[in-house]
Amino acid sequence: MSLDLTADKDTGVAVVTLDRPDRLNAIDLTMRDELVAAWRELRFDDTVRAVVLTGAGERAFCTGLDRDAVVPQPGSPYMMDDPLLRVGPKSNDLWKPVVAAVNGMACGGAFYLLGETDFVVADPTAAFFDPHTTYGMVSAYESMLMALRMPYGEVARMALMGSAERLSARRAHEIGLVCEVTEPGGALAAAVDCAAVIAGFPAEGVQGTVRALWAAKEAALTHAFAQAPHLIALGNLPTERQAELFAARRAGGYRVR
Repeated sequence: MSLDLTADKDTGVAVVTLDRPDRLNAIDLTMRDELVAAWRELRFDDTVRAVVLTGAGERAFCTGLDRDAVVPQPGSPYMMDDPLLRVGPKSNDLWKPVVAAVNGMACGGAFYLLGETDFVVADPTAAFFDPHTTYGMVSAYESMLMALRMPYGEVARMALMGSAERLSARRAHEIGLVCEVTEPGGALAAAVDCAAVIAGFPAEGVQGTVRALWAAKEAALTHAFAQAPHLIALGNLPTERQAELFAARRAGGYRVR
């Protein structure tokens, strides 16, 4: 198992943990399938009224799609399978509140998950960045999701600067991506505390509010997502060239702001 799901029946809070710390919690196809199954399981568990999403280990919340994942693609140019498009709770019709607890790196495909959580609590070690452009890839779905959570200029800078910059927890809090920066090591506990408070309220009102908040932006997101496959197909370098650029990356050399 690359995913851990625990639930406290007394508080009504479930914790979903990405559990591949040796791979910086990168999402392979197994974890993708486990995430889809977890969100769907939580839809039917009425004892769970709020959810916390976090990553195992200290180094990363999630670093997106595992580079070693083999993603079969249809032969038709009119069809493209994005392996992460359905990894989030709202993509699986889960309208229970989901709070993210982030420590360490959150980058690239991690934004598929963060973009579908309701708010983010961060450890001071949290660092957000989007390396797509560095490796000859279009940041489409990730940028579209973040454009609904961050000021346009901040999203543009993060996407276009690629792996040259990382957004600190402090800066992420200043621009509204993160709602709270905790003491070191305190992000998960703080997120669970928030979720427990929410779980104590009548579920109907809470879930209706989650649905209403998402409704305020889903029309724009649906329209944007319709453009994403074409932009990716046009702008992405061939997979072999992407791999060359990734292999040539250097440790460090980035600015934290």
